[in-house]
Amino acid sequence: MPGEDLAAGLDGLVALVTGASGGLGAHFAAVLARAGARVAVAARRVEGCAAVCDAVRAAGGEAEPFALDVADGASVRAAVAAVAARFGRLDVLVNNAGIATTAPALDLAEDDWDRVVDTNLKGAFLCAQAAARLMKDGGGGAIVNVASILGLRVAAQVAPYAASKAGLVQLTRALALEWARHGVRVNALCPGYIETDINRGFFAGAAGQAMLKRVPQRRLGRPADLDGPLLLLCSDASRYMTGAEIAVDGGHLVSSL
Repeated sequence: MPGEDLAAGLDGLVALVTGASGGLGAHFAAVLARAGARVAVAARRVEGCAAVCDAVRAAGGEAEPFALDVADGASVRAAVAAVAARFGRLDVLVNNAGIATTAPALDLAEDDWDRVVDTNLKGAFLCAQAAARLMKDGGGGAIVNVASILGLRVAAQVAPYAASKAGLVQLTRALALEWARHGVRVNALCPGYIETDINRGFFAGAAGQAMLKRVPQRRLGRPADLDGPLLLLCSDASRYMTGAEIAVDGGHLVSSL
């Protein structure tokens, strides 16, 4: 029954979260662990991943840290192989690793473009490809690409970020089309402005408050606002969803131009 999928959560499943040494990635790892998943916590800063794992274990969950540079194919393949060796399978990938830079496009350095696009788009593809190869042989799985509403609309001075996230949305559709027959579902989670330690100061100021007036709910999102959509896309409750994007943005995308 459909309700049983929601009740079961992610019990026994193995989930890999990239970019999980802090921020939303660490939050996602904790959410999946609370839902019953065994979580591989991966990022370049493996010491940060170890701290996240300690917190998950203290709350009664199961997690292990893994070193991973998503923009390096050899690192991706090694990390995914290590996850498979440790847990015996891989059921869920949360492609969360991402970076941004803010600069007028006329002043943007080539290295900054490459760094953002390699992490946000190339990195997501490399992780999805490696994960899907395991999932194909293991009976299927779920891939959640963490995109952004800036992949669906646009803002000034974030050209590489917006382009990479728009590419990630389209990549989600392309991979969903190819991998559906293998039982691998690929969907995108598109957050709006979510409060974190990095942006809290900005949104407390006048410029941030003016920006929030364009959000119909008139507030920042909280990490917990992403929990329900994340669990939906990671679990069998979304077994007939693939190639979809879910915006979690307080109505920002439907605000007046």
